Amino acid sequence: MGGTARLRIGTCSWKFPSWQGLIYSVLGEVDYLREYAQRYDTVEVDRWFWSRFDLDQVTLPNPEDVERYRASVSDDFRFTVKAPNSVTLTHLYRASKSEALVANPSFLSSRLFKAFLRRLAPLYDVLGPVMFQFEYLNRQKIASQRAFWKRFAAFVESLPPGYAYALEVRNGQYMNAEHFQSLLAHCVVPVLLQGYWMPPVWEVYDAHRELILGQPEVVLRLLGPDRQGIEKQTGKRWHRIVAPKDEELPRIAEIVNDLLNEGVNVYVNVNNHYEGSAPVTIERLQTLLK
Repeated sequence: MGGTARLRIGTCSWKFPSWQGLIYSVLGEVDYLREYAQRYDTVEVDRWFWSRFDLDQVTLPNPEDVERYRASVSDDFRFTVKAPNSVTLTHLYRASKSEALVANPSFLSSRLFKAFLRRLAPLYDVLGPVMFQFEYLNRQKIASQRAFWKRFAAFVESLPPGYAYALEVRNGQYMNAEHFQSLLAHCVVPVLLQGYWMPPVWEVYDAHRELILGQPEVVLRLLGPDRQGIEKQTGKRWHRIVAPKDEELPRIAEIVNDLLNEGVNVYVNVNNHYEGSAPVTIERLQTLLK
């Protein structure tokens, strides 16, 4: 791996008791994040994404939690943070598809998102990309990719400078040249998602490599295809591989090495649902990268 680019590999969230022996020496009243940060230099914060529970309630990060997170890590550590779904949901979640859609009143609200950033102020010096994750957007929610980008571009242009904003979409058909050109035009970091119903990241990368290489950094999220299935296989004990991705990981390693050799910083965020144990997946990927 050449150049001056930086690779950071970490997990999606961190407090899993079944990681005892992999990450944690003991369980109980311990600072899990502090011990985690002795092994990894980045982590994805998922908990603040879940912020919109009904039409009238929005939950923002607890300031004490934010302060505690900062105190648990070194200056070299980086958090990637998922922006609250109170900003990224076009409509409220429904119990069933037969229910009528109810518009989310704070969709792409710069006022609400700026309030979120103010809560994150203690993390400012250790904050990596803040990721806007959108669910699959059918035509009832957003008329088209162009309509989505018109709304999102106006939103992101209204946000304060000094942060890295990143975008994850879950419409496979959006992963085209127009998408990556728009990311560059608006200085938004691409999130490449391996899992769910998205096209394989290596196909996306090969098709749009030149546009992606124009970015200062890229986030790769390894989530896997079947969340419920792997939870059943593991019993939600995340200490071993149950769904090995032996063909995928070498391709992902090739992407990471290519980005680093071209001077692009890389975050790799690994979920337990990808293979069954994020820490073990990280060991497997690091072996391939070496």
